[in-house]
Formats: sequence, structure tokens, C-alpha cells
Amino acid sequence: MKLPHRRQFLHLATGAATLPALSRVARAQAYPTRPVRMIVGFPAGNAPDIVARIISQALSERLRQQVIVDNRPGAGSNIGTEVAVKSPPDGYTLLMAVGTNAINATLYDSLNFNFERDIAPVASIALTASVMIVHPSIPARTVPEFVAYAKANPDKISMASSGIGSLTHISGELFKMMAGISMLHVPYRTSVFPDLLSGQVHVLFSPIPAAVGYIKAGSLRALAVTSAKRQDALPDVPTVGDFVIGYEANGWYGIVAPRNTPAGIVGRLHSEINAVIADPKVKDRLAELGATVFASSSADFGKFIAEDIDKWSKVIRAANIKPE
Repeated sequence: MKLPHRRQFLHLATGAATLPALSRVARAQAYPTRPVRMIVGFPAGNAPDIVARIISQALSERLRQQVIVDNRPGAGSNIGTEVAVKSPPDGYTLLMAVGTNAINATLYDSLNFNFERDIAPVASIALTASVMIVHPSIPARTVPEFVAYAKANPDKISMASSGIGSLTHISGELFKMMAGISMLHVPYRTSVFPDLLSGQVHVLFSPIPAAVGYIKAGSLRALAVTSAKRQDALPDVPTVGDFVIGYEANGWYGIVAPRNTPAGIVGRLHSEINAVIADPKVKDRLAELGATVFASSSADFGKFIAEDIDKWSKVIRAANIKPE
């Protein structure tokens, strides 16, 4: 091959090799060209649905395409999650992922998907803390006093939850393990508050928004919040970790996509979602739900999910928790 021809050949070959990369970039820049679906594995009106609608409305404006919330409840959010992770990896199906997904990864041993393996982490949105509340009949005003009372009265304290494997349940199991106490778990399918207010059950690790009114009214006593730091909604309430060193139990919200979603599309979504949660109006609306904005890189969000799955897997296995 003569030198000029060889140069021409190499130039053409190089150009051909860059075409797929340029095509991917072009697709990412053009994305989205039609509405995007955001699946929520819970019924309308639940906190994940409300968060999804807050994010989807603002994201629609930034993407200039409608982001439609699609509720697919059932099986502890596993139905919606499976639909999402098995959708085409083209950026047009997203999942409002929550802490329940990390719990379910171990709680259910026969899922048709592997949550950690089958997702592309896009963007974290917010963290949520709970508050440890007790009925006034429990003679404890601090976590150390509660632990001492529980040790003196093993299995006489009833710990309510919103269901087996729920964050309210797993948070309590983690507390039991770390504090070295034994309590009787009482799961509910309906609201736990009537029985908690009447004293039929004694303690609950409750989402803060659901408990604030009862705490301020004096109907229930707040001992501590489950986050690493104190919460603005309950500024005078210490953290569980102040007394049980290393304890932390947060819920979370974030957006994930099916595995193999193009990096350019993930990057575009990450950038736009971070801009959404940086908006003071969005921050305020999330705060009303007891959520604190939690921004991270997509890679760090993936590491966070993996760590959360590992954390709760240890609790679930140690307590031998089985799904209902």
C-alpha cells in the first residue's frame, strides 16, 4: 500500500471507529425525545409516590418532556421494581428506589431480579430519619433508661411496626441487637397508632412526620432520632447513636435505571436531578415529608446502596426475619 493511500485508509478507519461513540453522545444529547416513565412500587399517596411527583414535576420542566409517575404497588414494592429493572435500558423507564429495596434484596430469597446487579444508579435524592417513641406508661425518658428497663423486663415491652421487614421493624431489630435487649415484635397491616396511644404496644420507630403531632401533644414520648445528626423537626431530641454507639437507621430515596442504560443518559439525568433537589422550593417540600436532601455522584450512590444492602442483610439474617 502506498503511503498516501495508507494514510487515507487509517484516517477512514479511525473515523469509522469513532462513529459508535459519536452516535452514543448524539443520543444522550438528544435525550429525551418522548415522555419518560418513573415507576413507583407503592400506591398513590404514599411517601415514595409523593416524592416521585415532586421530582417528576420539576424534572419534566428541565427535560422539556413529561415525566409520568407510574404506580405499580405490590409484594413490598418488588412488582414495580421488577418491571423497572427489566425494561429497555434506554432512559425512558426510571425507578423511584427507596430503602425498602435494600431490605428486600435479602428479605426475599426468590426474586426474579438482583437489585444491586440489575440497576444503573442515577441520583440520590434524600435521606429520612425515624424517631423512637414510647407510650407514657414506659418509665423511661432517655435511651439508657429504656435499655435498663428492657433488660429488667425482657420480652415485656411490645415493639410495634408497620409490617415484617419494614424499616420500622428492621430499625427496631437493629436497636435490639446493638443494645442487647429483647422485645416482643408486633407487626401491623393498618396504622399502629391507635394501639400505641392506648398502651397496648409500647414502642415504635416511626417516620418523624407521622409522630411529631403526638410528641408535641404529649401523647407519646420521643426518646431519640435514628439519624446520625439531630433533626430540625425535633431539635431537642438526641440521636440513638449518642447512647448506642454506631447506631444509625435511615430511609432514603433515589432514582435508578435499568442496567446498561447509556452513561451519557445517566449523566444527563444525574445533572438534572441534582439541579432539581438543589431548588429551595423542592428542599422545603421534601422537608415537610421528613426528608433531608442527599446529593452524591452516581458512583457514590451505587456504593451507598451496596452498603445499605450489606448492613440490613446482617440484621435480617441475625434476627432470622422472613417475609409475610
